[in-house]
Amino acid sequence: MKTTKQLAAAVLATLGALAFSGTLLSASDVDDRIEAAAKKTYVFKTVLKDDDIKTVSKDGIVVLTGTVADTGHRTLAETTVESLPGVVSVDNRLMLKNADEPEHSDAWLTAKVKTTLLFHRHVSASATDVYVKDGIVSLRGTASSSAQIELVTEYARDIEGVKSVVNEMTIATAEAPKPRTASEKFDDASVTAQVRLVLASHRSTSSVRTVVLTRDGVVTLTGIAKNNAEKSLVTKLVEGVHGVDKVVNGMTIAIPVAGN
Repeated sequence: MKTTKQLAAAVLATLGALAFSGTLLSASDVDDRIEAAAKKTYVFKTVLKDDDIKTVSKDGIVVLTGTVADTGHRTLAETTVESLPGVVSVDNRLMLKNADEPEHSDAWLTAKVKTTLLFHRHVSASATDVYVKDGIVSLRGTASSSAQIELVTEYARDIEGVKSVVNEMTIATAEAPKPRTASEKFDDASVTAQVRLVLASHRSTSSVRTVVLTRDGVVTLTGIAKNNAEKSLVTKLVEGVHGVDKVVNGMTIAIPVAGN
């Protein structure tokens, strides 16, 4: 928890950083920019477009209210906003539309798989139908190749709570990728949020202590990995996230504890 002095220092630092033209921005100007920037992010314009989210900033402290589809969207909104310039902290008061759905239930897993696939650029979430029964995920729809089918299976299987995956997808003729619209342009806050959610969603990397920073599409990772294999897996997953142009993995390998 940050102290009052720390919060004040963070706001002052932000004001200084934003004074590009030589004219110091007021705290209200910074707050207005934060609220506007949140709405313009790729995440808010695409993944969270059907959710009802209100963003209010006061002295860099952002309060999120409204309703979202699931816990993944709730976390994604918070992670995106806290990565924006000028944000000191985020008070996440978002409520779930289906708050009665317990974690790891079939409905919860369905939403989790669909959301996770959205972040990976080497698969098509829109062409993948997801059904879950007693923790067993069935995938239907179309893919561009057998490699893509295998990748969808791999991603779904690695989500916490999934018992097994039955992939019934078929291969369809690949279409030329469409140019991105203005609402689909990637911003660094959205990239950071997606990367953090991907690493948290996959059980293979959910416990990895990773710090994510993005600048102009270049993602820098720091933190601790158990071994080189885990570090390589983190790099592989991050490279496949929408909006990532390059990954610089500066994670260190944990020193084994004697006797383990």
